[in-house]
Amino acid sequence: MSGAGNWAIPCVIFVIVFYGYLHRVHVFEVFLQGAREGLQTSVQILPALVALIAAVGILKASGALDLLTYALAPVMRLLGLPPEVLPLALLRPVSGSGAMVIFTELLTRFGPDSAIGRIASVLEGSTETTFYTIAVYYGATQIQKTRHTGPAAVAADLVGFVMSGIAVRLLFL
Repeated sequence: MSGAGNWAIPCVIFVIVFYGYLHRVHVFEVFLQGAREGLQTSVQILPALVALIAAVGILKASGALDLLTYALAPVMRLLGLPPEVLPLALLRPVSGSGAMVIFTELLTRFGPDSAIGRIASVLEGSTETTFYTIAVYYGATQIQKTRHTGPAAVAADLVGFVMSGIAVRLLFL
């Protein structure tokens, strides 16, 4: 990076400090308070994240992901979607890094310009790590009853998954 790009972050920091100075805010003390609160939030959400990571590891290591993929392959074919992207769709709501591993494997195996590669790409970009996000945000705010959040988020993930296949078929095939 050259030119003005090298100065963007230092300039933003300077503007924030200068603004705080003009408004008689002790910027460093406020920064430390925010850092302290961020650390406390991290400690609060850590148990939920550890449980999520353990669940993903168990799901992958036990072969349950492969079994579920095999069982749902007929449904995938009925929807006109390649069964090869199902592990990505199943893991994406739970683990972004686990989904990225599967995504990379799909691109390596089938190529980024294949139907499977394109559907996987759209799926990866149009869905969310739902359960991770719920764990982080609800853990940070100490909300224990998620009510409709889980089902609504899973429904959105399902729509994103199905629409990934439809969009690729309409635009590329």
